[in-house]
Amino acid sequence: MPALCKDCLTPFETGTRCPACRSPRIVAHPELFALCIAHMDCDAFYASVEKRDNPELADKPVIIGGGHRGVVSTACYVARIRGVRSAMPMFQALKLCPDAVVIKPRMQVYVEVSRAIRSMMDELTPAIQPLSLDEAFLDLTGTQRLHGAPPAVMMARLVRRMQTELGITGSVGLSHNKFLAKVASDLNKPKGFSVIGQAETAAFLQDKPVRMIWGVGQATQAALDKVGIRTFADLLRWDRADLHARFGSMGERLWHLARGQDARRVSSREPVKSISNETTFSEDTGDADILDGHIWRLSQKVADRAKATATAGRVVTLKLKLSDHRSLTRRHSLHAATQLTDDIYRNARALFDQVPGAGPYRLIGVGLSGLHPESEAGLSGDLLDPGAATRGRAERATDEIRRKFGDKAILKGRALR
Repeated sequence: MPALCKDCLTPFETGTRCPACRSPRIVAHPELFALCIAHMDCDAFYASVEKRDNPELADKPVIIGGGHRGVVSTACYVARIRGVRSAMPMFQALKLCPDAVVIKPRMQVYVEVSRAIRSMMDELTPAIQPLSLDEAFLDLTGTQRLHGAPPAVMMARLVRRMQTELGITGSVGLSHNKFLAKVASDLNKPKGFSVIGQAETAAFLQDKPVRMIWGVGQATQAALDKVGIRTFADLLRWDRADLHARFGSMGERLWHLARGQDARRVSSREPVKSISNETTFSEDTGDADILDGHIWRLSQKVADRAKATATAGRVVTLKLKLSDHRSLTRRHSLHAATQLTDDIYRNARALFDQVPGAGPYRLIGVGLSGLHPESEAGLSGDLLDPGAATRGRAERATDEIRRKFGDKAILKGRALR
């Protein structure tokens, strides 16, 4: 059976240890060197970056997120053992893990690490479909002749290089389609390398829960539970037409996935639909100055992500959540796409000024959608504003200073509110 050492990358026949370096960290599978669709997912990405930059955190539970009323962005594996999960309310996470070190996200740092990982991927194949800063699909079909090694070796080489050069670990899933590659990458985290071959697909899925399917959330799971669908075996008992009649397009998708079928291609042109950032306050507030400061900081974070991903947007969104948990959303379409903090802030602030009442609010968020390549962005979207061009040039200069000397090298007064 084909096997590969994850430490020294030596291919060999099945054994319990690598014959070259004697490492027990091996992956063996009959189809190991024949599969070409991969999914790479960094291990607790934000937390891993923080531990890399502060070795004192190495053995401590780390949570990346907001204040007591915020939510967990991600948690390291020490915290996950205690039950902490992404999107969990922070107060609940701290009950489970009271000794956790809580760190606010440093998005600019994470973006820079993500760019470095993407650069490594680009050396392997042009067929890369990012899903977020820390995960992506790769199609390595036809690349063996170019690199002199099968896709499995190239993916093992990628994660080893990520660890040695960037101090970040990742897990790989390798299969014959995107659905199964993503499933595989979750099987043995962290530092995992799992394979699901064509011959074993039906047997592998048979007893697995349908919640394993990406996109099956609580509402879909509840609807499936009502008709007795909890596993892939349950799905296989349904006729295709009946699934479609009951669940629409989702039913059609479920029918194919139950059989391990996924015809989606790895597309490097898959569009990101929106960029957003939000914050939950430790105490409800209706203070206009405090809220204005948050609108500026959130606008800057959204702009930083737009610039990092070479995109610009035509629609600015403001999200507010009242103390009784009711949500308000307001949108404004721009004349031209933008990626500038100044444009995003001015429009988000104008939307805020149009909201009736004065809160108090427990959450505020700013977003940018209607995304286009940054080449379609003007210096400013407001042609009637004579000062827009000057402010745009000043922001580009500020960005360069922040890039060289850190995010806090230059701060606007309103950012300190």
